[in-house]
Amino acid sequence: MLADICAAAGEQGCNLICETSLSRLDQVVAAIPAAFPAQLLVDADPTDKLVALAAARRTRHGVLNDVARDDAMERIDRLQEEVARISRLLGDLAGQRGGLRGTPAGLASWDADSADHSGQVRTPPRDYAAMPRSFVPEERTLDRQRAKAVRRMLRQRRMREQYFPADLFADPAWDMLLDLYAARLERQPVSVSSLCIAAAVPATTALRWIKTMTDAGLFVREADPHDGRRIFIALAEGAYDALARYFEALDE
Repeated sequence: MLADICAAAGEQGCNLICETSLSRLDQVVAAIPAAFPAQLLVDADPTDKLVALAAARRTRHGVLNDVARDDAMERIDRLQEEVARISRLLGDLAGQRGGLRGTPAGLASWDADSADHSGQVRTPPRDYAAMPRSFVPEERTLDRQRAKAVRRMLRQRRMREQYFPADLFADPAWDMLLDLYAARLERQPVSVSSLCIAAAVPATTALRWIKTMTDAGLFVREADPHDGRRIFIALAEGAYDALARYFEALDE
């Protein structure tokens, strides 16, 4: 039924808002085509629903109206400001490093409309099978040590919430980058729902960030080779290389 709804919405040029629970999120994400512009709400409150409706209407009609601003519109503006901030940071990083290896040079000027999303959104399945500990080469040992250091960093970030308000340090983009980097070193897949939990923000907010990072070429979607009803999220090669260089610089 969801596939039929997506097809009908695509034919009519409609925006789609889909509400689900965190436990069903992975199935819903796998059922919606990757290129389809759907908004996902997870255990949403009334304000989240208003934000989604306002964003859908603004995208479709594109008409400016002289109306009083409400909380929903303010939240949309804040989200847009956050996306713009991330874009500027990515542009600075690309300029300092000469562009992320494995991604288009100069992300800040990359034309997403002309990019081939079908090529970068889905990648071939990765072999996540772990090697026996006694046969793991030295490189795998170094990866495990680096993964432990990243996990420790994430635990330290979560410990701050015991002493200060959680939203004071909210940085979902960085938390998700760290989680995916550690998972890559551990050769473990990361589902959409798991990444939402790692972001340490409401799941609906985390989904918006996942879409933003995917559109920026930092995240990629990977099909579960054993279950077609599930999608994994992984780091793009350029993002992985950038994080590897970052941690190498910290070790110096």
